Amino acid sequence: MGGHSQPARVFAHPEALTAAVGEMLGASAWLAIDQPRIDLFADATLDHQWIHVDAERARHGPFGGCIAHGFLTLSLVNYFLPQIVRVDGARLGVNYGCDKIRFPAPVRAGARTRGVGQLLRAEAIEGGVQAWIRVSVEIDGESKPGCVADTISRYYL
Repeated sequence: MGGHSQPARVFAHPEALTAAVGEMLGASAWLAIDQPRIDLFADATLDHQWIHVDAERARHGPFGGCIAHGFLTLSLVNYFLPQIVRVDGARLGVNYGCDKIRFPAPVRAGARTRGVGQLLRAEAIEGGVQAWIRVSVEIDGESKPGCVADTISRYYL
């Protein structure tokens, strides 16, 4: 881990996604998840568990310091996706959901993260294409990702 971001993989139209199934789409820019971001997420979600917001207590906990909420890490997938893939010719792209989400490693406060995408599947739907993209949220300097999400996006013509 630790390479540079790549320009978004550009598809000329939604149907072009079907020809790229199985391919890696690229990597986003790095984004630091600092303690103020974690604190804001805790406030927004009312999840103030000490492993996220109490630096002194967390220092003596299982992770040696504060960690980001798993769902904060997951929520950043929507920030990373447009940096990974762009579908021209679509009038609208929407988040349809996820098939599978895992949090293999904790994201420590201050860690740099980025999204890396792989197109798992794409198929025609009424008015467009539905794409399944696996986004792995890499942590700079770590061997395991902080999150792996099999996202589902719909691109409408």
